[in-house]
Amino acid sequence: MPFQSSYFKADFFKVLANPTRIQILDSLRDGEMCVNDIAGWLEIPSSSVSQQLAILRNHNFVTTRKRGNQVFYRLRDPAICLVLEAALVVFNNHLVQLRDTLEQME
Repeated sequence: MPFQSSYFKADFFKVLANPTRIQILDSLRDGEMCVNDIAGWLEIPSSSVSQQLAILRNHNFVTTRKRGNQVFYRLRDPAICLVLEAALVVFNNHLVQLRDTLEQME
């Protein structure tokens, strides 16, 4: 079973390897949004957002709800926010270590 888990994790992090997809997931933290709202929030073309949302949807990161001709996207599992927060903690720790190293060099 750990073998299958490793493949899931690798695929999971491949999806997260795109900064735009991470920004889209961040935009959905507070609830569902449509493509145009996400595109406006990120200040990128809606076609780019749609392309990345398709990947997120195919990998079960987001789900959809249709109202009229609009499709609303939301996080399938809010626990993804915990993963993104953990990555931010690791990043901040790395910055602190770099700062400390630079201070020691001075």
